[in-house]
Amino acid sequence: MTMTARKAFDQGTAAFNAHDIDGFGELFADDVVLQAPGGVTGEGKTACLEFYRSWLEAFPDAHVEIRGLHVTEGFVVEEGTFTGTHEGVFRNEAGDVPPTGRSVTADYIQVLGFRDGQNVSFHLMYDRLHLLEQLGLIPAAAQAG
Repeated sequence: MTMTARKAFDQGTAAFNAHDIDGFGELFADDVVLQAPGGVTGEGKTACLEFYRSWLEAFPDAHVEIRGLHVTEGFVVEEGTFTGTHEGVFRNEAGDVPPTGRSVTADYIQVLGFRDGQNVSFHLMYDRLHLLEQLGLIPAAAQAG
């Protein structure tokens, strides 16, 4: 019997929060694909694991809290909040960012596709500018008012 999308999602979230990248990757199909802000794309387990590993390395206390979950057959839409302290090198599409020591809180939405209990797609959306502001890499937007 194959695992349901919800069960695979729950296991993946627990593995991410435990920083168990190997356990997280066990839930990926070989042909998994990733799309993320900044034009980030990846195909295959290795590329997807490297993307999520880069977040765990940059933010050693990384944690996601699920605020909303919408499950259908084969898809999970996740609304959550990522928190962490930037204490490691953040490897991203714009280059390597040395640790700033700053804490971040970033709301995100992720649409995950599943087939036979494995992740086949991750479509992650978050506000990159807000994250860069929190890291002190760009000036914060002026407050209205």
